[in-house]
Amino acid sequence: MSSQNGDGEDRAAGSSEAGLSERRAQLNRKLDGIRAVEEKAARKSQSSSSGYAQAMKLSSEFIAGVLVGAGIGWVTDQWFGTSPFGLIVFLLLGFVAGVLNVLRSAGVVEDQDAKIQREKDVQNDRTD
Repeated sequence: MSSQNGDGEDRAAGSSEAGLSERRAQLNRKLDGIRAVEEKAARKSQSSSSGYAQAMKLSSEFIAGVLVGAGIGWVTDQWFGTSPFGLIVFLLLGFVAGVLNVLRSAGVVEDQDAKIQREKDVQNDRTD
């Protein structure tokens, strides 16, 4: 009888180990899924934070252009006594400068020096 109990215990121990291994494998799969979701969320928050940084950079470039233009216009009006006209003209020029800075920062408009250098490089490649 003791041999039967020993075999029964071995089978129970073997089946419990198999069950534990299966449970461990299931938990590992769940953890891998959770880790994948967390990594995806971390990448998304990283990209959105870089998007916020880009937005802050572009908005500050625009606001700086408008404020500098308004400041120059106000100073011009104070010196020459042309009350609203200097402010209006330089405010519009500041607006244009701000838009141009934003377009350059976003890469829509190429900087003039970079454009000239690129054209020179193309001409040098053709002659070589």
